[in-house]
Amino acid sequence: MTTTEQLSELERILAHNQLNTLFQPIFSLAARRIHGFEALSRGPSNSPLHAPLALFSVARSAGRLSELEMACRALACTRYSRHGGHKTLYLNVSPESLVEPGHQSGRTLQLLQSCGIAPERVVIELTEQTPIEDFDLLDRALHHYRAMGFSIALDDLGAGYSSLRLWSELRPDIVKIDRHFIDGIHLDPLKREFVGSILQMAKAARARVIAEGVEQPEELQLLERMGVDLVQGYLLGRPQEQPVSEPLISLRASA
Repeated sequence: MTTTEQLSELERILAHNQLNTLFQPIFSLAARRIHGFEALSRGPSNSPLHAPLALFSVARSAGRLSELEMACRALACTRYSRHGGHKTLYLNVSPESLVEPGHQSGRTLQLLQSCGIAPERVVIELTEQTPIEDFDLLDRALHHYRAMGFSIALDDLGAGYSSLRLWSELRPDIVKIDRHFIDGIHLDPLKREFVGSILQMAKAARARVIAEGVEQPEELQLLERMGVDLVQGYLLGRPQEQPVSEPLISLRASA
């Protein structure tokens, strides 16, 4: 697609609200139950902007990232409340959208109130796609979210441009370890060292850890032995149109 065609497709998607939301479960190994759900947004299935990477990349280049993210948030919250979701809801937010000049503060809280979702049940998950230049401005934006009752998570730790500095500067409540370090961790001592270091830092920072991308039983078993509580991945549950109630495999067998 040409740039003009991409922008036209984005305009069509936003104008007709043709987005879709899927929910992927996050499980607590200690409690042996679902901890919450991450809302994942997609474009229309027949669109060249179906994949989230393409969809959000075009919106970013068009200066409409904040608009797209708010539309995704609105759909996710509406569908979550409609399907009776009562666990913690994780909403993806690009840090750059929080500091855009056109970003309207307070809209997320208004949205949640209209859907009957308490902010204490919502985690703002920061997804870093571009370098963060103004840490002070971002910190003020997140203080605003925290003051309203939201928790803050840092996504893809170890994969972003400045994720370790973000952790140090912003002190999130939750950190999500990038799937690269989980893939085959039972076969890779260096990955185990990395995850072990993250667990130690998280303990010092009083942050919870989520291991993303768990796809093999051996990975799950090792992570539990290492003390990881919260896990997410295809082994346990794929993104679904409605929040699920049970994992794909028995968590009793993971120990």
